[in-house]
Amino acid sequence: MRDFSEKVRTGEVRGFSGKLLKNTLVIGIGGSYLGPEFVFEALKTDDASRKAAEGRKLRFLANVDPIDFARAMEGFDIEETLVVINSKTFTTAETMLNARTVRSFIIDHYSKLHPKEADTSRFVEAHMCAVSTNLPDTKKFGIKDERVFGFWDWVGGRYSVCSAVGVLPLSLHYGFANVQDFLDGAKSVDEHLRSTADYSKNVPVLLGLIGFYNNYICGYGSRAILPYCQALLKFPAHI
Repeated sequence: MRDFSEKVRTGEVRGFSGKLLKNTLVIGIGGSYLGPEFVFEALKTDDASRKAAEGRKLRFLANVDPIDFARAMEGFDIEETLVVINSKTFTTAETMLNARTVRSFIIDHYSKLHPKEADTSRFVEAHMCAVSTNLPDTKKFGIKDERVFGFWDWVGGRYSVCSAVGVLPLSLHYGFANVQDFLDGAKSVDEHLRSTADYSKNVPVLLGLIGFYNNYICGYGSRAILPYCQALLKFPAHI
């Protein structure tokens, strides 16, 4: 994964037309994009990361609304774009719908430029990779095995940002060295949790206790209220 991201960034790995892959589009839903997007936003304030990302763009596509696809691709040259499909099982309905939409977009684009090209799978192979544990389905989709990056089956989506789910797209954008600093920071928190026997100084334990106190002692039913709109959901007229 480190080698692949660095080869993309240096230009050793390029798009089908030979252009540098300066843009990264991440397709996922839930933890498969929220974690990476959170870290992406956080690292924007880090000087080294910001400098390493100069000239590059990273966007996320989660909703199946066609407008979201248009927004994600706005200003992107598909010939300069690498698509990362984040799906552990490679069966999540929303993610796969978006993945098929982008795959069709890639094929349509290059088919117009190369109408005599019989093997359109070459277009897909040059511009799509995946983070998944389902090699049979990624291969069937048109992604080469060497461009599929796995992770442990016990990692749930909401905890996956420190796995290839987050590390691959973040490394493509910020460079692996800066992402390694992020991983080292996460490891230091784990070590702090395990090694700090005095709970009054153990930050993760204190956060858990504060949550318990607010929830069960104070009776607050929510830690946060996050408005969410589903495009296909129809409300009754009187609401």
